[in-house]
Amino acid sequence: MGLSVLKIGEVAWVDLETFSLDQPKQKDFRYARRRAGKDGLEFAIVPKADVPALLPELREVSDAWMAIKAGAEKHFALGNFNDGYLSNFDFSVVRKDGEIVAFANILTGAGQEQMSIDLMRYRPKVSNVLMDFLFAELLLYAQSGGYRWFDLGAAPLAGLSDHPLATSWNRIGTMIYQRGEDFYHFEGLRAYKEKFSPVWRPNYMACPGGLAVPRALIDINSLISGGARGLARR
Repeated sequence: MGLSVLKIGEVAWVDLETFSLDQPKQKDFRYARRRAGKDGLEFAIVPKADVPALLPELREVSDAWMAIKAGAEKHFALGNFNDGYLSNFDFSVVRKDGEIVAFANILTGAGQEQMSIDLMRYRPKVSNVLMDFLFAELLLYAQSGGYRWFDLGAAPLAGLSDHPLATSWNRIGTMIYQRGEDFYHFEGLRAYKEKFSPVWRPNYMACPGGLAVPRALIDINSLISGGARGLARR
């Protein structure tokens, strides 16, 4: 078909059949669960029927999270805070003193093959273990529900070939991955997901070759960023 197939990163999949917090690599999450109790944090699953009533409180958390971010809210590849959209999902929430301080809507695949999350937001400066606690409880919830995999999402530009015979795209992508931390926390994101000991699966994009490649990447980033203005704001 005349298309170039480009690796654009890797996706982290946690094998829930072997996942255990008793493993040495999971010490951060064991600590998070212990510390969460001392910090007054409580995890809960909210069924989608009860989500509409919580949307005003969830929006307050989302607004607090957006206030500490440099860019605009993302779209297309990620969900955004839309009442109609979010009302379709069960939610995982963390409460402190009865108030929601973190949440993520839950995506589930057919036949209990996989679980993932989409929109994830939290209040800053609540607890140093807030997100580790949320993820640990989510994975245990998925595991107890009989799900096979938990999809932690992509690490953009990770795992690209970096050697003299690599393609121009691989060399450019590797350079951005290694030196682009001021614009996007590429290595930090992958390092965080690596804590779960995931299976890393390659993520590809197919498009026409030549100058069509950068144009396609710009178009995708514009869709995710909500247009050229959002792209300029990261």
